[in-house]
Amino acid sequence: MLKFLVARLRQAWPQVKIIFRGDSGFCRWRLLRWCEAQQVGYIVGLAKNPRVLGLAQRFMEQAQTGFTAQQQKQRLFGEVKYRAETWDRERRVLVKAEHTDKGSNPRFVVTNLEGEAQSLYDGMYCARGEMENRIKEQQLGLFADRTSCHGWWANQFRLLLSSCAYVLLERLRTLALAGTELARAQVSTIRLKLLKIGAVVLRNTRQVRLLLSSSYPYQAIFGQVVKALDSG
Repeated sequence: MLKFLVARLRQAWPQVKIIFRGDSGFCRWRLLRWCEAQQVGYIVGLAKNPRVLGLAQRFMEQAQTGFTAQQQKQRLFGEVKYRAETWDRERRVLVKAEHTDKGSNPRFVVTNLEGEAQSLYDGMYCARGEMENRIKEQQLGLFADRTSCHGWWANQFRLLLSSCAYVLLERLRTLALAGTELARAQVSTIRLKLLKIGAVVLRNTRQVRLLLSSSYPYQAIFGQVVKALDSG
C-alpha cells in the first residue's frame, strides 16, 4: 500500500517530499529499508526492549536524577544507534527519557530524518496523535469501523465510501463553514445539524426546492452553505 501511494503521489507531484509516520506496529526493517531506497523519510515508533533500554540508560538516569532533585516532571531527549537482531543494519533511534512521580516512562522512535531529537519527536512524531483523532472521527461519525463483510473487497469498498464521505465533509468545513460555529465541528455534528434534518422536497423539471421548518435553528448556516457551494 505504501509503495502504491508513494508512486501515485510522485506521479502527481514529482518533487514532493514524502514522510511516513507510524506507531511501533509499522517498525519492520523491510519497510524501513524500502523507504531508505526510495528516498522516503520515516519516523516510526519503536517498542521498548532490554537492549534499547540499556542503550538509553544514561538518559533515563539523568531524568531520574533531575526529578529527585526538583520533584518535577523531567523530559530529556537524546539519540542512540540501534540494530535489532532481525534488522539489516543500525539505525538512528530518538530517545525521550521521561520521569514523573509514577516512575520512568521512556519512549523510542526510529527515523532517517535529520534534525534535533526533541524537535522531531514533539513536532513530527507526536502530531500522529491528531491524525489518529481524525481516523477516530471517521470511524465514529462515518461508519469506517463497519467492516463485517466476509470478503476483503467488500470491506475495502465500505472504507472507500467512508473515506469519500469524509473528504466531502472536510471540504464542506473548509469551503462553506468557515467563520461559523460549525467551522471546527466534527463530522457527526455536521451530519446531525445540517444533513439529518426534516424537509419537504419539491421537484419539477427546472428546480428542486427544500422546504425547511421555520423553527430550524441553523437556517442561517444552512443558507450560507448552499450559497457557498452554489457559487463554488
